[in-house]
Amino acid sequence: MDSQQEFVLRKVEERDVRFIRLWFTDIQGYLKSVMMSPSELEGAFEEGVGFDGSSVEGFARLSEADTILRPDPSTFQLMPFDRDQPEIRAARMFCDISMPDGQPSLSDPRQVLRRQVQSAAADGFDCMISPEIEFFLLKLPEGRLDQALPTDNGGYFDQASQNEVPKFRREAMVALESMGIATEFSHHETAPGQQEIDLRHADALTMADNIMTFRYVVKQVATANGVRASFMPKPFKAFAGSAMHSHMSLFEGEANAFHDPDDEFSLSVTAKQFIAGILRHAPEISAVTNQWVNSYKRIMFGNEAPTAATWGVSNRSALVRVPTYRLTKEESRRVEVRSIDAGCNPYLTYAVLLGAGLKGIREEYELEDPAEDNISLLSRRERRAMGYVDLPRSLDHALKKFESSELMAEILGEHVYEYFLRAKWDEWHRYQEQITSWELSRLLDY
Repeated sequence: MDSQQEFVLRKVEERDVRFIRLWFTDIQGYLKSVMMSPSELEGAFEEGVGFDGSSVEGFARLSEADTILRPDPSTFQLMPFDRDQPEIRAARMFCDISMPDGQPSLSDPRQVLRRQVQSAAADGFDCMISPEIEFFLLKLPEGRLDQALPTDNGGYFDQASQNEVPKFRREAMVALESMGIATEFSHHETAPGQQEIDLRHADALTMADNIMTFRYVVKQVATANGVRASFMPKPFKAFAGSAMHSHMSLFEGEANAFHDPDDEFSLSVTAKQFIAGILRHAPEISAVTNQWVNSYKRIMFGNEAPTAATWGVSNRSALVRVPTYRLTKEESRRVEVRSIDAGCNPYLTYAVLLGAGLKGIREEYELEDPAEDNISLLSRRERRAMGYVDLPRSLDHALKKFESSELMAEILGEHVYEYFLRAKWDEWHRYQEQITSWELSRLLDY
């Protein structure tokens, strides 16, 4: 037993933890949990915890049902919501998923990201990520989802004058910090009821774990305040959607591989090749970074959502933005990917972005000149005339790009790639089957 496992066992005893929640995610990014008694924890570290993988969408066929959860002791944290009820005090750990023979499960999103992290490490890089996570706080009259309303009347950076949960962001940030998730800033976003909380940078795998925890914590704090938190990309026609802009950088030891003090924008050749990799493969990546039918309502009709595979310096309409804050500060040099929405699976999203960026570095992709226009105001014809490649405009368009991508199959692995395609085509077909109120109001009397 290693020192981290011994630390967890000691902490569980010292804090009188009564339940251990073993967390993992399915391929679409839904959080799953198995509850365990502390008496079973030592055995779980040694042998793992068996569960029926065929019961989780995309994990295993019935004939391959036996699957094993292996708790990662480095992710141990006490849950923040039951401190006043010691009889139900709980902690959580994220798990890696393996098969009975000890091989990593091909269905585990955490393993998909780990492979890319290891691939980057083989080239001498560590990937650091800092996301800005947007979401809505909603009230549901009589519990009806179709009548959801924002909890306040605020706008960008506003101190909302009518706010049903005025202390929400503070409560959420305190809960996150108690679980070891460092936050940086928070503010009201563009739309009524829309919030943003930014997380301090961490390595890619830790950050994906943090985002899954973030969603859980935010929803729990919202429920405790009698409202609902939603990470749906675009819940309201009239308001902007919710993004998860992510700042990415590669480090070689202590040195930021994206920084070059002699460049006009302090961007190294490595950074430019990384950006070029993301831009060249952006259309095939979109099905992962924007995985829902609703995601494309934000892309097509959102505010400042990128519509083309472009990059720019301080240009918030570009897919990849290079911030100009503190240009001379080495550790601050990063690129911001703005296409990602709040409903993505962070493990798969960061895996495909990192994989595409690494491909750009390895194959020395050339980066075109930065876009200076407001891309969102250009017509499709104008974008094409300027040489910009449009991002997919709907899930079916994105899936066709994804389906023809050897890179996506390579990064995700055959099992995740094939399941993702099947699940998302099914979602698209179910969406197409719907007869909407818009159609009925216009055609029923025809």
